[in-house]
Amino acid sequence: MRPEEFHPDKLERGQKHTLDLDLGAAAGGINLPVLLARGSRTGKRLVTTAAVHGDEYEGVRAIFDVWQALDPAVMTGDWLAVPVANPPAFWSGTRTSPLDQANLARVFPGSLEAGPSAVLAYHLARSVIAHADFYIDLHSAGIRWRMPTMAGYDANDPRSREAARLFGARVIWGHPDRVEGRTISFAASQGIPWPYTEARGAGRIDPGDLAVFVNGLLNLLRHLGILPGEVRPAGLEFHLFGSGNVDAGLASTQRGFFVPAVKLLDNVHAGQ
Repeated sequence: MRPEEFHPDKLERGQKHTLDLDLGAAAGGINLPVLLARGSRTGKRLVTTAAVHGDEYEGVRAIFDVWQALDPAVMTGDWLAVPVANPPAFWSGTRTSPLDQANLARVFPGSLEAGPSAVLAYHLARSVIAHADFYIDLHSAGIRWRMPTMAGYDANDPRSREAARLFGARVIWGHPDRVEGRTISFAASQGIPWPYTEARGAGRIDPGDLAVFVNGLLNLLRHLGILPGEVRPAGLEFHLFGSGNVDAGLASTQRGFFVPAVKLLDNVHAGQ
């Protein structure tokens, strides 16, 4: 199916639908996998993406686990998910696309004339994310970074903050500004509230992180009234606040073998 032909409302209610969006030669011949569970009754629509970076696997598995568990007969509204948002990077196991070396999380809202990743972003934004009443992008640390298992939110949007709190991670991170080019910056430009996630990464899926992601998606579906049942958030251990742009982080100026003197989320001070 061509992306411009796809609209969730065209597909039958009370069923699960699987399809591929053919993005064409300009996107490198990419087919974008789409899962859509349409409830038997009308309601809100949660859109979920994973593997915007190809070496981040927790969200992919969480989407498939939730997909298997959903029963459209008890749903009020829709869940629209793209388990692998960046197929070229996913199949090469890299953060960026092997087609053009671009970081998909920095090229939104995309363009039809700026290379494969920009074309992918263009269609993902307009054919998927734009259909959301609420949006969540599942990230993790991949193979390069180490991150706490957390939910990030827009500090200027109470809906985003509440969703991050209810997701169920023990760490949440509020961002007073946003880095342009991301999936979530496109969502914000359309008035769509969002949280996003991070997890410890290391190129494999920690069972505890998977449980947080699966339970978090189910919590959001309940929060939006798409699924019945109560939301059960976890108790917060850390509430962080800042820009959250890892591209602006400190990098070593020397070659060597890094032996950290502190643990993730430890307090540190200048000169330590």
